Order: sequence, then structure tokens, then C-alpha cells
Amino acid sequence: MRVLTVDDSPTILSMLDHALKEAGFEVVQAADGQQGLKAMEEGEFDVVITDINMPVMDGIEFIRNVRASGANKSLPILILTTESSQEKKELGRAAGGTGWIVKPFDPEKLISVIHRVVH
Repeated sequence: MRVLTVDDSPTILSMLDHALKEAGFEVVQAADGQQGLKAMEEGEFDVVITDINMPVMDGIEFIRNVRASGANKSLPILILTTESSQEKKELGRAAGGTGWIVKPFDPEKLISVIHRVVH
């Protein structure tokens, strides 16, 4: 299973990379929404995990762009963020986010959520 992780924090990207590869996933990383869109043009993914607060293109705009492509209407997009306000969650859901996970994340729970949204 191929996973695209989009986050401007090298630490979070490293933690995601470790947890996902340990669970047998193939991981592609991007540091912001713009890089995430470029990665999506270059390959297909089974699930996307994105942060909200990033430079260049934030997670909400990234999700809107991904959903604008008809091919990605049903692609699971998990939002992994420090944000926990209801307002941000509603923005994420309205943009097309599938699920919401608050940082710091539990690797086992993250893997469990991925399996739930993909299968």
C-alpha cells in the first residue's frame, strides 16, 4: 500500500516514515501541499496523510486541490495536525478530509485508522 505523507515538520515526517514502513507501507513524503500535489501527479496512492498548517500551500488548500481531480474523489485523506478546534475539523471535512488525527499520534492507532479507511 502506498502512502503520501505531507507535513512541513521533518520530525513528524520521520516518525510517520518509520511507523508506516514498519507496518509494511511504501511511503512518499512531501514538505507542503504544493510538493504533495506534485507527488500525486507522479504516482498513485492508497491513502494520504496531511498536516493543516504548512507554508506555501496549507493542508486545506491541498485537500481541495486533490478533490478537484475526479480521479481522487474517493481517495482517503487523513488530517494529522496539532489543531483540535471544531472549526478546523469542519473546514477539513468540508474540504474533503476523511478523518482527523491529533498530534502527537500513536503509531498503532494510525495504522488501524489507515486500514479502516482503505479497506
